[in-house]
Amino acid sequence: MSASPFVLPPVRLLPASELARIALDVPLLERAVRLARWAGPERAVDAMGELLDDELAAAAAELGLTGKEGKEGDEGEERDGLGEAAQAWAVAVDAGLLDLEIEEEAEESTPQGEAAGRAVPGAALAAVAAGEPQDVLDAWLAAAEAALAEAASPDLEPPHDADGELGAEDQDWDPEEEAAFLDTALANLYTLMALDDGTETSHGAVPLPVLAASLVVPDEMEQPSDAVLEEVTDVMMRLDEHFRLLDPTGLLAYQPLDDALIEDDEEAALPEPGEELDPQEISRYGLVRLTPLGVYGMRQLLMDAGASAPVVGELAEASGAELLSALAGYPDHVARTEAESWLADRKPADAARELLAAARGDDATAPSRRLICQQTLTLLGDEAEPALREVLDDRRLGGLARVWLTEIGAADVPAPDPDMVFWLTVDTLAAQLAAGDDPELLSELVADLVARHDGFFDAAWRVDHPATADVLEAMGRLHPDRKAAKDARKAAFKARSRDGS
Repeated sequence: MSASPFVLPPVRLLPASELARIALDVPLLERAVRLARWAGPERAVDAMGELLDDELAAAAAELGLTGKEGKEGDEGEERDGLGEAAQAWAVAVDAGLLDLEIEEEAEESTPQGEAAGRAVPGAALAAVAAGEPQDVLDAWLAAAEAALAEAASPDLEPPHDADGELGAEDQDWDPEEEAAFLDTALANLYTLMALDDGTETSHGAVPLPVLAASLVVPDEMEQPSDAVLEEVTDVMMRLDEHFRLLDPTGLLAYQPLDDALIEDDEEAALPEPGEELDPQEISRYGLVRLTPLGVYGMRQLLMDAGASAPVVGELAEASGAELLSALAGYPDHVARTEAESWLADRKPADAARELLAAARGDDATAPSRRLICQQTLTLLGDEAEPALREVLDDRRLGGLARVWLTEIGAADVPAPDPDMVFWLTVDTLAAQLAAGDDPELLSELVADLVARHDGFFDAAWRVDHPATADVLEAMGRLHPDRKAAKDARKAAFKARSRDGS
């Protein structure tokens, strides 16, 4: 992969044994294994490691790719069968299922199409035959990488328009650029699927226009221009060609772009932004998802590229500090699952004490830790009450402790003083700003807070919190009322002056 190091959202993985069973049935690997077994004890190859013509025909027959009923006289079908057999052979070599033994002198001097060496069964074939799940997965992943490389190779015919003509923009077909494009598209697909909570995609699949837009539309662009939408359409066409080729690899499941859309330029155009489309209409534009095997494979490739790619459930044995730090960057539905897993084997009061201790601090990430702590504590019952009462006098934790005790209906919860209320408000807003919450929702929250407290900004700038000035500046940007926004900016200036910064 050609990606740069970055942090990805967590994904769910099937057990290795189940993934291995799936991999053995994937056409890409199944054909390569069959050819590797057929090749034993050895098969003649040319200087490029490819089968000779008569052997290639025998390999195609071994895979059932020639002599199909009703197709024996079809030369096109025969050529396709030979091409698929050659591809399966190349995958077997790339995956280590076959080893090539070609002397350097023969490689340089043997004419094309003549025997220059031999292919023998490789170590990976014996490993796959032994059935160790990780060995099977390693062989499949090597085969999938070979297929990805082939998808962007010079042998791949560049995209054509509806009339079969090669576009001017496609004259300079760049395999490296196309490989980077495909890598990025698959990484974005991985991320979109990991972030989805089941409400945005169709049965876990991502609409092709959504994936294409993630590659083209800048994050800060609220309303894509016509030029950008046209580029999204072009990217959809490129992705459609790639995904059709990758379907046999086991990496993804793809419902192709409707051919009628490709043939009709007007229909191929994307629907207007905000236009309501029913699921059936959306599916006409193509749907793609990584298979469980594809999620495993992409995660491996992304980690090889330096990415941090967590798995759901791996925080169960983590410390409280590690849990809070990690969950701050997780989607809400995954964060809850991880928190439940972490709490499962811990006594409620002990778990609460560990979380509260991890939530302390005045560093830049402390507000986020406290917000995640507060959300995780909501999963605990009244058995955790003693631990929460222990921090009632803590200026940093007393506010959230009072909120928790009140929500479970505990008796004799002391009322917070105004300083604690404002400190908790600033702390919570700092965490929500750091998380990049929806600006519209934050705007409504800010307006509500100011409306419920007379002289809010006059009190807020005095709050002894490291993020006070930053929060007030953000409130100045978010508040819908111009006068209140101006008051927020004045309060932020006072807070900075007080801090001497």
